[in-house]
Amino acid sequence: MTWFARETRQDIWDEAIEGPLGDIEAAARIRAICEAAAASAAGSARNDKRESARYERAAKVAMEIAMKISDGLMRDDAVHRIVDLCMAAGDLKTAQILFRAIHASWIRETVQRDHPVLAQ
Repeated sequence: MTWFARETRQDIWDEAIEGPLGDIEAAARIRAICEAAAASAAGSARNDKRESARYERAAKVAMEIAMKISDGLMRDDAVHRIVDLCMAAGDLKTAQILFRAIHASWIRETVQRDHPVLAQ
């Protein structure tokens, strides 16, 4: 029966969101999604199809939540976390797109320091 329990486990990014999230709650949810999806991102980088699918779902949900954050700094910090997730997955294309969406110069500089390839 363990296979059944494993199949029905729900990832945080698949959980329904009850009502609108405030900026703080949205940022916290993105942080939790990125932390929970770190192993899947690493699996995606190794071309594991199942982990790639999990990473892609997690990143998509995190991006959808980030778009709804009204505070610019909180949104930029959340996007930074998603960029880190994308880079862990080897998803340079998505990371570059998200990097360009970061407006705060100090957050952009931090991302550039962590991932110099994005500045090219």
